[in-house]
Amino acid sequence: MEHAWIAGKPAALDTAIAEAAKLLASSRHPLIAGLGTDVAGARAAIALAERVGALIDHLHADALLRNLDVMRSSGVLLTTPSEAHVRADTLLLVGTGLSETWPELPRRLFGTMRQSQSAADVERRIYRICPGRDSAIPALEKGTAVAIGKEPGELPALLATLRARVAGRPIGKTRVSSRMLDEVATGLKAAQFGVAIWSAATLDALTIEILCGLLNDLNSATRFSGLLLAPADNAVGVMQTCAWLTGLPMRTGFGRGFPQHDPWLFDSRRLTASGETDCVLWISAYRPAAPAWREALPTIALTGRDANFHAPPRVHIAVGRPGVDHNGVEHLPLIGALASFEAKEPSDTISVADAIARIAAILARAGERAC
Repeated sequence: MEHAWIAGKPAALDTAIAEAAKLLASSRHPLIAGLGTDVAGARAAIALAERVGALIDHLHADALLRNLDVMRSSGVLLTTPSEAHVRADTLLLVGTGLSETWPELPRRLFGTMRQSQSAADVERRIYRICPGRDSAIPALEKGTAVAIGKEPGELPALLATLRARVAGRPIGKTRVSSRMLDEVATGLKAAQFGVAIWSAATLDALTIEILCGLLNDLNSATRFSGLLLAPADNAVGVMQTCAWLTGLPMRTGFGRGFPQHDPWLFDSRRLTASGETDCVLWISAYRPAAPAWREALPTIALTGRDANFHAPPRVHIAVGRPGVDHNGVEHLPLIGALASFEAKEPSDTISVADAIARIAAILARAGERAC
């Protein structure tokens, strides 16, 4: 079975790796994007970026950086899915996209909870704010959840008015009745341990900041935490790896000889659209995902063999899936920490870390560095 291609034609793996090293060595402004890989792959990619003066960006960086912006500016109280499953008697589901981000949400968090071996089962109270057309969560169908608001565009104003009612402040006229808002505010304040759940993929930073302010207010009277639904492709694991290696998250560049973070300047979509990058190393090991942009740039792809690119990459190397083809370490959202995984179906497909290590070894032997 073929494992590598150059300009769409099958090639030996060693030849493809040599061609990838040649492209990076001749690049003046390389970009390492996608970054859908395990911790070992992320470490190798960051080390390569430092060597060739590249920029690094993750395909889910937008969502990650929205949450991070709020953490930096005002802080946020967080919990894990396991803690929410065991302890939460009240859930506040905010916005849309929750079931898409975490398909196991209904099974993990809905229904009754047992507070102790001797206590009776307790029915969780569930409140939904602006669920949109997300009908994948069955609690609404069973009548066990209260929903206020409809479309996502209503969410910022509705969260602000709900926060005012939680604090006992007056509000103006809204699309939701004051009685309903007061009912939800009273229910949230009555929680023994409440958890607000959201996906930053569908919320902007200002909405997340309003929500976190609501959690701060609730904690003056009870316990209420937030549960950030992690994007796929080990996004949080890669961000943590970036943090401990550079002190910064993704969208960091090494072109000046040291790590420099700028969410706008180093946005991969902006860089490709403006023509500021002349070579892309695209990484997507968990699934055969291709870049969203259509610009025909010299591209080195480390993905599954079935990735559907708008134009064939200059070099395409099929890589193994972490936890399937090879062992790996990644962020496990259920416990909110890194965990190791053994390969379920071990194969000889090269890993992202090994492919990058072999590219870097050729660059080191040649003594070449992009400028």
